[in-house]
Amino acid sequence: MLLWLGELIISSWVLSYGAEHLSMKYGAKFVGRTLLSIATTLPEIAIVIYAAADGFYGIAIGAGLGSNLLMMTLGLAVMLLIATTRLSKAPLKGIAVGMFKLDKIFLLATAVISAALFIDGYNFLDGFAFSALFIAYIIMAFLEMRKDRKKESLESDSGLRKSEYRHEISDINDSSGPSRMFDKNMLKAVLAFVAGTVGIVFGAGPFIDSLQGFSLEVGVSVIILAVIISPIAGEMPEKISMMILARKGAAGASIAIANVLGSKILNNTLLLAVAVFGAMYHGGFYTTIDLTTVLSYQVILVTSVTIIALLPLFRKEIGLKVGILLASMYLVSLVIQFLLLPQDITLH
Repeated sequence: MLLWLGELIISSWVLSYGAEHLSMKYGAKFVGRTLLSIATTLPEIAIVIYAAADGFYGIAIGAGLGSNLLMMTLGLAVMLLIATTRLSKAPLKGIAVGMFKLDKIFLLATAVISAALFIDGYNFLDGFAFSALFIAYIIMAFLEMRKDRKKESLESDSGLRKSEYRHEISDINDSSGPSRMFDKNMLKAVLAFVAGTVGIVFGAGPFIDSLQGFSLEVGVSVIILAVIISPIAGEMPEKISMMILARKGAAGASIAIANVLGSKILNNTLLLAVAVFGAMYHGGFYTTIDLTTVLSYQVILVTSVTIIALLPLFRKEIGLKVGILLASMYLVSLVIQFLLLPQDITLH
């Protein structure tokens, strides 16, 4: 297990290097919310595919719910702790989050929509709806990236430096000027990003299997495996990449924030679509993933936590106090899950 964890750490470092330098061409928001989010969510997608295709629908949905709960609370808290203390190479007083308006609104909307659609279970119509939402998010992110780059270019030509986006990435792109798409540095960044992604895909499976195998050997219950162990394992590449980026100052922290928000939107769209299609593969085209009693509690809990965790992010800036609040929310959610909610999860 430690061997595969080391492999994931190295791969995540390479991935974060590529993402940081790709942001100079495509912007921190676009790289973090799309390319990096998809790359770091691949292990999670694999968990959901395997579980749903084998008929373990509760595990598939529970893993996605646990992931959102983990990263919207503890994940963001750890990132804020690193970025705003001496753990960072360039500690910040706060992290600007005003530029992520689209992501926050989209995450809020998809959290509510995914919960509402689950009332009568997920079927093929919901799978197509989630796919459409994912495609819409990617298109909107691309259009916003083009708009930001055009605005930046105009301001650069006129000698202005007023945009919030320019402020966020100035420490890694302050004097380089416009670069060609495939110069040596950009090619190196692309290769690093691809290599990191391949490394994560290669190492995540054995790491997840070894961690889950160890959990079962020591007698961990299925509910813990579904909503805690699996999300921690599936989110390991994202957490490592996020921590590495958070240590690099404002530019890295911006990519990390975009990655968290983007990956949770992916969980509410692409991941659920994959779960539905996996269930269709196992049980037929008209298979429905039913809302069980345990999953209904989990959906209510995760949706509520997501909404509450998003409220501070609608400020222009967040800092260590918000991180402490989010970490406390994660601990409270664990208490709720193990003391107030049913302790057995329906697997099929």
